Amino acid sequence: MPSGTPRDLVDRILEQWKRERPDLDTSPMGVIARMSRLSRFLERRIATVLAEHGLNESQFGVLAALRRAGPPYCLSPTALYNSLLISSGAMTNRLERLTAAGLVKRIPDPKDRRSVLVMLTPKGLRVVDEAVAAHTENEKQLLAGLTESEREQLGRLLRKLLVQFEDGSTVSRMIDSVPDPR
Repeated sequence: MPSGTPRDLVDRILEQWKRERPDLDTSPMGVIARMSRLSRFLERRIATVLAEHGLNESQFGVLAALRRAGPPYCLSPTALYNSLLISSGAMTNRLERLTAAGLVKRIPDPKDRRSVLVMLTPKGLRVVDEAVAAHTENEKQLLAGLTESEREQLGRLLRKLLVQFEDGSTVSRMIDSVPDPR
């Protein structure tokens, strides 16, 4: 590490491991620990901004998916839970809360009367538009310590890493085969 480079908690942890287990390559631990710590900091800040709009992250996810769908801001519950990578039960709970808040409504599917679609209400459209504007400004502030070039480079590196888990590769299958400890 170049002299004058700020040190973080992870640097201290890695130094301790280097002292205690010099035989181990702990460089992956440094990357994962930093991503994990950053995730917690980012999630807290994002939750705070969304709460200012009466939303939590899961509710915002549903409203944002509907908004991104474009007019008439309407999707099937199946399309919603597939896009958000959640179970149908979790989607039902989110939709019940959002419906009670007047942010979405269920309407009959004109192509299949046995099915329903979920649609943003005018109130839901207003709330999600205000929340996404605040959310994107917040994200810009969260990344203010990086130059535009550094943000692009980080984005490319994170995409490269994430694709391993999303594309059914060996890494993805390895992770999927590990039982969830919860």
